[in-house]
Amino acid sequence: MNDTTAHESSTSPPAATAQERTLLRRMRSSCATQPIYKWTLPAFAGRLPDGRTYNTCPSAGICKNLCYARSGTFRFSNVMRAHESNLQYVLDEPEAWESEMIEELKNDRFHKPNVLTHVRVHDSGDYFSEDYLDAWLRIMRKTPEVVFYSYTKEVELFEKRVRPKPPANFRWRYSYGGLQDELIEPGHLHVDVFPDEETLAEAGYTSQAPSDLRGAYGPETLGIPANNIAHLKKRQGARTFRALQRAANAEKKDRRAKRSGPAARRPKSD
Repeated sequence: MNDTTAHESSTSPPAATAQERTLLRRMRSSCATQPIYKWTLPAFAGRLPDGRTYNTCPSAGICKNLCYARSGTFRFSNVMRAHESNLQYVLDEPEAWESEMIEELKNDRFHKPNVLTHVRVHDSGDYFSEDYLDAWLRIMRKTPEVVFYSYTKEVELFEKRVRPKPPANFRWRYSYGGLQDELIEPGHLHVDVFPDEETLAEAGYTSQAPSDLRGAYGPETLGIPANNIAHLKKRQGARTFRALQRAANAEKKDRRAKRSGPAARRPKSD
């Protein structure tokens, strides 16, 4: 799951047949200063029409309860159907999906004069497996004229599979609010979600709001003001995703300590 976009429209058409399918959609966003295309999966966990369960965000932490992509228009039946169709295609026909994605990216609509094409991989969902991530890395290497970028909570997977030898046209940024927050180190490009622009600025972060492409080209510390969804803003309160995840981790550690009881005392040495 990816909680890192602002003012994004989630409207998608109903699922298409193989002959009609368009994998990438144009982002309709007030924060996009130039054309950006997106690939979307359903957010977090759910059940496909055939009964299979899924989790597209295995490292989601507190973000799963504050995710914009689990509310509003993202929950409309036609939108969910389209996003789940994307996931089913990846799961059931991974080689066909990969091949079709590469072919689509060669289409003229992605290659306009003096325009650099950008693709945001996931405005909802995340890299849910190593095989899925590897497929995207192959797609990127086979379409070097396109710039790809992502926000992700899969820190361990990216440090293992991406950082050692990343595609030259791929930019990624770790997103706070997940189970792997503690693996985000100084110097890693990252993003945190703030209650508003004021707290973001006070923390010395640069706002993503003017353009989502700051996710690709912005400074190390990027901040996103919380989406204007009343019940989510109320639930988040005055803290950032990073602060909320730290608190959740501390509470979990405290519960474990209480269950295990006092630590066994070591015998004193003579």
